[in-house]
Amino acid sequence: MSDIEIRPLRTQDELRACVTLQRETWGNEFTDVVPSSILKVSQRVGGVAAGAFDEQDNLLGFVYGLTGVEKGRIVHWSDMLAVRPEARNLGLGRRLKEFQRRVVGQLGGVVIYWTYDPLVARNAHLNFNVFGVRIAEYVEDMYGDTESPLHSGIGTDRFIVAWPVPDAEMQERLEETHAAGTNSELRDAPILNPSNGSAGAKSIGGAARVEVPTDISALQESDREQAIKWRHSTRAAFRRALDAGLTVQGFVIDECVARGYYLLARGARC
Repeated sequence: MSDIEIRPLRTQDELRACVTLQRETWGNEFTDVVPSSILKVSQRVGGVAAGAFDEQDNLLGFVYGLTGVEKGRIVHWSDMLAVRPEARNLGLGRRLKEFQRRVVGQLGGVVIYWTYDPLVARNAHLNFNVFGVRIAEYVEDMYGDTESPLHSGIGTDRFIVAWPVPDAEMQERLEETHAAGTNSELRDAPILNPSNGSAGAKSIGGAARVEVPTDISALQESDREQAIKWRHSTRAAFRRALDAGLTVQGFVIDECVARGYYLLARGARC
């Protein structure tokens, strides 16, 4: 890890390598590839286009985002992050995000937004338990139909999450998510979309859970119809909970039953 450097993309070769990694990650037919010219010029106006490089200057991963203004405050949208399969589980995703947060902080930014698929349990764990995000919005089929095999069959529902840039605010949020994960009331709250065939909670009180599989990607490959059912059940469950004034406080994984659980209760939203 100490031999891997996180820094801005500099040369044309590095920019082209980033474009190549995008295609390797999302597929050759992926039409939302950010070209090298945009990666380069975005850096001039507060954008972040940075990579993780090994000792031979091979690109192992990258993060890309744009900086803008929302209601008078400087904000950042983190648009893409990818790490090569052979370099995963080295913490590079976290290091790339932390680099991004430092750069945005130097620009005076206060929050970083991005999206992720609520069905991807490993990303839910990373977002809530490692980064300390808040939910800003749930968007149905945000990107429509795409050519990426990662999205095939189950649509592109997304959570928009908000990550605090100031250290104190981020630490406070992490303490909240960790406390939620050990709160017995939340961990035992009614499940709105149980997969065991039982009926979900008929009414929503002060707390609830939404269940997801631990590996939706494997399920997409083995049983697409079941993956689609998960999309429909979680979409309905999140809509019910959010409309009732609940929001996600934390996320836990129960390895014994191979399920992840969003823990929802009344509380502050972004």
